[in-house]
Amino acid sequence: MSVFILVSGPFTDARVWNEVTGPLRDAGAQAYPVTLSGRAGAGLQTHVDDVVAVIDSLDMPEVVLVGHDYAIHPVLGAADRRPGRTARVVYLDAGLPQDGDTALALVPDPAVHQLLDTAGEPGPVPAPGPQEWQRWGSTEGLSAERLRLLSSLAAPQPPRTLTQPLRLTGAAAHVPTSGILCTAGGVTIDTVEMMVRNGPPQLRGLADPRVGFFELATGHWPMLSCPDELAAVLIRAAAGEGRRLTPPEEDRAVPPPFLLDVPELPRVRNGRLDLHLPEAAAGPLPAVLFVHGGPVPRDREPGPRDSPFFLGYARLAASLGVVGAVVEHRLHGITDYARAADDVAEGVELLRADPRVDPERIALWFFSGGGLLAADWIAAAPDWLRVLALTYPFLEPLTGWGAIGDRFFPARAFPADGRTPPPVVLTRAGREAPQIAATVEKFVTAAAEAKAPVEIIDVPHGVHGFEIHNPGEESREAVLQAVRTVAARLRA
Repeated sequence: MSVFILVSGPFTDARVWNEVTGPLRDAGAQAYPVTLSGRAGAGLQTHVDDVVAVIDSLDMPEVVLVGHDYAIHPVLGAADRRPGRTARVVYLDAGLPQDGDTALALVPDPAVHQLLDTAGEPGPVPAPGPQEWQRWGSTEGLSAERLRLLSSLAAPQPPRTLTQPLRLTGAAAHVPTSGILCTAGGVTIDTVEMMVRNGPPQLRGLADPRVGFFELATGHWPMLSCPDELAAVLIRAAAGEGRRLTPPEEDRAVPPPFLLDVPELPRVRNGRLDLHLPEAAAGPLPAVLFVHGGPVPRDREPGPRDSPFFLGYARLAASLGVVGAVVEHRLHGITDYARAADDVAEGVELLRADPRVDPERIALWFFSGGGLLAADWIAAAPDWLRVLALTYPFLEPLTGWGAIGDRFFPARAFPADGRTPPPVVLTRAGREAPQIAATVEKFVTAAAEAKAPVEIIDVPHGVHGFEIHNPGEESREAVLQAVRTVAARLRA
């Protein structure tokens, strides 16, 4: 018999689970929905205490903790304090917070960030009205009546619950977990598997055999849109079912070699910037600045500019007679985009100031999650930016990345005042994750409307990160074509 402790997301309380507890109990389980403290001074730690108190009140050896949305933070905090009592943690359409993270980082509503960023002590975050819930997640499956019900059950959220960092000791690291994804929000199991394969190394833990995944074809509030289906999935999750992810083939501790043989050329380091210089080249040369993706861990070794991947790209560019430069920026989390943008801008200035570089002939080349950093350069392109290159880029923030704000939307950045944006060389992976591919298609459409020239290089059988995962002839030809095209535009 499974014992569920059900904790809901912001603004809501135990009543939101009313239609789920019955089916759980009919299936032979026990269900205890939780109402978290709503007093103005409550913080995340208060809510951790609330969940711990419920665990301690039950005369059961083990419980299944279910955290929806924000509630995964207090659920993880409680599991960390009661690891021996926690049989499983279920992430219900929730993020993957780590020690030190705040819930605010995953809040998708920019208005909340503005409210909590004001000077002084912010007040409670007002509960959404019926037409405002879509700013917090997909409302697919909720009728107008259900949205009114959701608002009637809602109360303001204490601000410190969103700004107080989660503190974890690692005591519950061994506890099995399940993820339930509500796919109307755009995230599927395939999307998660792509992120495990290509994203930060800490995500590789999601391919652990103790982690199972489920999908519900609904919006962000399945306890109201499909309570029976949710109850059935919770029962299966408690039994250890669920799809397992395939671990990445390569060992990230030993990065694979670049897919092309390129000569090792002179390298110069200047702060966060590395320059790879063509041999025996006379006079200031055009340059391409490669901007890595992310987020990447702070302690990643080797760092992006020392990886075979970016060494290979930069050396290939230098072998074609242009300076190949790599800037190592500090995009360590989704709240770091502004800092990373500053790092890239600083790298550009260092590059243009170098006497070996022609400051009027520069290309910027963005990869993967670094693609969002292209927005500034599309919106206000300087004359010296001769070409902007993008390889399997994110061109809008992904679902749940609301903390990024409105600035980093390349698909919306084309100027509306008649200014000519820079020409774009876009390399697309034919087997890209659908959520990322959708942002690319929006960008291509927006570019056409803005009359921005876009040259597309397709890799039909390539996945995200095809240079590593599909290092065959098709990928080699695509990389050569892209680098040659950018170099030719710089030399023109």
